[in-house]
Amino acid sequence: MPSPTFLLYRRWPCGVWLLGWVIAGLLVLWLWSWADESHESTHASDATAAQHPAGPPWRYGRMNARFTIVEYADLECPYCKAYDPILRHWIDQHPEVNLQWHHLPLAMHEPAATRQARLAECIGESQGHDAFWQAITWIYQHTRSDGQGLPPDTEYHGQDPTVQACLASERPDTIIQGQANEARHGGVSATPTLRLIDHHSGQSLTLAGPAEGDALLSALDLLVSNGTAPNAAQIHHQMPADVVGDMPR
Repeated sequence: MPSPTFLLYRRWPCGVWLLGWVIAGLLVLWLWSWADESHESTHASDATAAQHPAGPPWRYGRMNARFTIVEYADLECPYCKAYDPILRHWIDQHPEVNLQWHHLPLAMHEPAATRQARLAECIGESQGHDAFWQAITWIYQHTRSDGQGLPPDTEYHGQDPTVQACLASERPDTIIQGQANEARHGGVSATPTLRLIDHHSGQSLTLAGPAEGDALLSALDLLVSNGTAPNAAQIHHQMPADVVGDMPR
């Protein structure tokens, strides 16, 4: 009669192999699922990028969104720097709204503000919408703000010969100056300023300063429900005192 030790030896490897096959099967199923999701995610990202026409205006989010938030921003503005990731995160959560960048370099932040706007424009011209927004993120992460610009020997890694050729041209200056002039003619002189547009009705309104999510939703509701009211043309969002003090008047 086999000993208990022998019986245990006979049974244990079978259990291990059975458990191993179960785990292997689950792992294969998980890998297939992950591959499908990764492919779908990549396809969706490519489709989103493909729907944006080349060149400015640079937009973030769904091209066919009902609403657009035009952000008048300065790449040396510390309040724009703090607000940009918050606003983009909000856009990610509200697919009915997209974001459009509008350059407004302030005189107090020159020449660094325009120099960095030129870099972002040339990165976008060379590499597309996603690269433009990546450049904006990188600039805000590295700039010292308030006109101090980037630290010495800090250079964006994506400056290929195409970008260098763009920087050597006047193309980015034409875009930046045109957007800045358009903003000032529209009465916008501070950053960040937001202009909300309802593409269904054609109505728009302005939020002065960094608006929180609740304020943005209220403004969108106002556009939908009462966009033609005379007093709906402009809303001044309450900002911290130091933000107001830093804004040009």
